[in-house]
Amino acid sequence: MILLWRWTPRGLLVLAFFLMLAVLGSLKFWHPSLYAMGRASKRFLPIYRVYTQEKKVAFSFDATWGAEHTPKILETLSRHQVKTTFFLTNIWLEKYPHTAKKIAEEGHEIGLHSATHPRFTALSQEEMEKELKENYQKVKEITGYEARLFRPPFGNYDDRVIRTCHLLGFQVIQWDVDSLDWQEGMTAEAIKKRVLNGVKPGSIVLFHNNGRYTAEALDPILQELKKRGYEIVPVGQLLLQGEYYIDHTGEQRPVRS
Repeated sequence: MILLWRWTPRGLLVLAFFLMLAVLGSLKFWHPSLYAMGRASKRFLPIYRVYTQEKKVAFSFDATWGAEHTPKILETLSRHQVKTTFFLTNIWLEKYPHTAKKIAEEGHEIGLHSATHPRFTALSQEEMEKELKENYQKVKEITGYEARLFRPPFGNYDDRVIRTCHLLGFQVIQWDVDSLDWQEGMTAEAIKKRVLNGVKPGSIVLFHNNGRYTAEALDPILQELKKRGYEIVPVGQLLLQGEYYIDHTGEQRPVRS
């Protein structure tokens, strides 16, 4: 009787329900953000910022084109004894392997930024996986670093992108403070004001490794943030450990019992 009941429409529905619970349970164990995102949003979201009461912020630099200004950025970061996160593409890694090695040697965190810098929402599942896997391998080959963070090119994502990244073990990172250092007409002073006006505890700041005035703006930004009592850390050190969820604003928050 039990065997017959299981294969009735009602039995199949019950079986499907328990299978769904098992899948959700495994997701919670394997990657808490995927399980918990539904608490506050119907969409899967990347991490834009982190909930914290400490005066900590993360600086990040995207690298796809050029490296002319990167040495000065690295020198400034070294002088201030600050470690940050560099999101690197294969396009950039293949052209500037020695600079990439120097970034890793100086203790900066390295994240993925894709192999060829496409819009991920236009890719198939297989194409996304290829971009991520090739980017991961190239970073490891050149720097020895095993990256776990990924920033989509152009900040472009949807639910498929987030799910694919999490299935491969990568956390998707955005930003809540954009320096706009890539825009024409953005002077060092304008970059400085934009960052200092936007930053707050838990912020992730976006820069680019080869913005024309990024290096010039970086020194006064670091000086002012230190005066305000802030500590600048790599993105990975800012992120919460253990169970968390991402609210509708993209803030990573702890799951409280």
